[in-house]
Amino acid sequence: MKIKNKTISLVIILMMALTATASGSPKRQQQHSETHGVNKRGDRVMGFSHMKATHHFRLAPDGGRIEVAANDPQDTATREQIRMHLSHIAGMFANGDFDAPMLIHARTPPGVPAMKRLKAEISYEYEEREAGGLVRIKTNNARALAAVHEFLRFQIKDHRTGDSLKVEK
Repeated sequence: MKIKNKTISLVIILMMALTATASGSPKRQQQHSETHGVNKRGDRVMGFSHMKATHHFRLAPDGGRIEVAANDPQDTATREQIRMHLSHIAGMFANGDFDAPMLIHARTPPGVPAMKRLKAEISYEYEEREAGGLVRIKTNNARALAAVHEFLRFQIKDHRTGDSLKVEK
């Protein structure tokens, strides 16, 4: 009888462990759900699929960059959608309009309130690249620079790009 009870207990423990592993931790499930939401809203707001493009967010001593490139060099439709989106973003941000990132992330990204308030201190320059484009963000104002870095770090984390959170030289 003792062996049977031990076997049943062992089977129950193994089933619980497998169920926990298969379903993932609650934190992992929430992260997956949040990432899925960011991607789904991002596809709608940006006008192209996140699966067809690669985003990078870079921190620089004078600001940073938002870079997006089509994954397939032959995918001219995605490349053109990226270029349209980034040129539009550069103009919107320069006017203090951060509706796009707020719609994508379903909240106000850190740094945005200060970037709006200090919009005259920050420049946003769109630049076309072979596979897409980039928005170069520059400022000489220390408070604006801190806000830009906070915004870009949030983007790196929320989009899970794996880009460095440190300022590049």
